[in-house]
Amino acid sequence: MKILVINSGSSSLKYQVYDMTNESVLAKGLVERIGMDSSILNHKPTGKEEITEVSEILEHNTAIRKVLDKLTHEEHGVMSSISEIQAVGHRVVHGGEAFKESALVTDEVKAEIRRLIDLAPLHNPAAMMGINAAELNMPGIPQVVVFDTAFHQTMPEHAYLYAIPRVLYNKYKVRRYGAHGTSHDFVSKAAAEFLNRPIEDLKIITCHVGNGGSLTAVKNGVSVDTSMGMTPLEGLMMGTRSGDLDPAIVPYVMNKEELTINEVNSMLNKHSGLLAISGISSDMREITEGMENGEPNSTLAFNMYEYRLRKYIGSYAAAMNGVDVIVFTAGVGENSVVLRQRVLEQLTYLGVEVDEELNKIRSGEPRRISSTNSKVEVLVIPTNEELVIARDTHRIVEATQ
Repeated sequence: MKILVINSGSSSLKYQVYDMTNESVLAKGLVERIGMDSSILNHKPTGKEEITEVSEILEHNTAIRKVLDKLTHEEHGVMSSISEIQAVGHRVVHGGEAFKESALVTDEVKAEIRRLIDLAPLHNPAAMMGINAAELNMPGIPQVVVFDTAFHQTMPEHAYLYAIPRVLYNKYKVRRYGAHGTSHDFVSKAAAEFLNRPIEDLKIITCHVGNGGSLTAVKNGVSVDTSMGMTPLEGLMMGTRSGDLDPAIVPYVMNKEELTINEVNSMLNKHSGLLAISGISSDMREITEGMENGEPNSTLAFNMYEYRLRKYIGSYAAAMNGVDVIVFTAGVGENSVVLRQRVLEQLTYLGVEVDEELNKIRSGEPRRISSTNSKVEVLVIPTNEELVIARDTHRIVEATQ
């Protein structure tokens, strides 16, 4: 079965095509600047030359059509006809409490995703644009939605509820939902496989650390707590997001600066985090370079970021009464040698011992970076959210046939 995986943003569309006979990637690419006359399509067919095309792409329907044209192109394509695509899988950020697992797209499912737009106003509308565009260009081909929040639906009530009037949960479902669920699911299972141990016997802390970041406590194979909350704003300090803060700051700053709700929301989501503290960048590579050059604001930004990440690891070890495995993944987690080193050398009380030479290796493959004496296994595992989406899509579509 060949599956097209789509991750649709408000002005972008990422895609990969999988051959599920061996889970190989036939092609992948990205459409950027949708809605503009200078949109960019970057298409990478496996084993063939990568191509970039600039053209007018005003909406997602056109973006999907251009992607399908490239996939079936005589020179740059990887299939002779669109009919070779037997299913489409979509990433959807928020599934609320309605979706505890991935689902086949139906009218009822689409209606529920639209109903959840208030919980993910930036992401769910974009996902719906991708779903509708795929339906229009590939009528009759089954589609599956895979939710970032679904993996965290196993959290107990004491972990997902906030200490606010219960009526707000009853009426509006105000609670912790988490995000990055496909990534936390993938790397926790990959960790158990790497160690050749049953995941049901493990206490794992997965650290998905990129421009956005979250940690999850995975106990016996299920999520029991996660750092992102009702929205992706809660938790770690991130590239441009504030992470945890005193909620009284919001009305205080709004009053002092005469900010609107939209303005303060933008401040916390787009103008905070590493960018705000360093004053130069939201990119950890640039922050690290600034720190190494003795730039004080970059040093402060790095130290704040590392400190908060380390605190969450400690809290999740407490939540699970121990930890067997710590996993680093995503852009920063997989690539920042210095961040991993700084975090791990302060976790000796848990029995963590990092092997500095192993930590420096960059392989792109799952690997151990803890020493042979470490009481906790520490792994670096490249995440693969697209493969999780492809696998779920394959499983669900196969079950309906």
